[in-house]
Amino acid sequence: MKSVITTLAGSALLAVSLSAAAMDPADQIETRQAGFSYMAWNMGKLKAQVIDGSVEYNQQQVEAAANTIAAIANSGIGALFGPGTDQDIGDVHTRVDPALFENMQDVAQLAGNMGTAANTLAEKAAAGDQSEIRVAFGEVGKTCKACHDKYRLD
Repeated sequence: MKSVITTLAGSALLAVSLSAAAMDPADQIETRQAGFSYMAWNMGKLKAQVIDGSVEYNQQQVEAAANTIAAIANSGIGALFGPGTDQDIGDVHTRVDPALFENMQDVAQLAGNMGTAANTLAEKAAAGDQSEIRVAFGEVGKTCKACHDKYRLD
């Protein structure tokens, strides 16, 4: 069974890579930015409900936001960092540090850490223990920051 899952995961990654390769660099930049913006919006929903308490806690909303974050983190979004996406293209601007493209092994490790943390967040959100969700939320935030600190320009 494990080999079937591995084969399916590899096939999915290949499909994502091929579809990203078919996109021009400007579309890749815009698509990855949209994905990360959507992830940030969902992080904001969790923060409001579980960290700040500025919005009343709603288990369904928390679980949906955590699942969305995990889905994006595990979507193969890294395929959208293709050749030519390391610089602005016309009106499409990027804040990616070109050093990212020279350190793909490190980037893969950082992305893997994010996927793992996001999966844990989704598990904790499903269980509904707000103190555990807070810890898991913090871990996801740390993985975002780790990549931003290394590979995102101001």
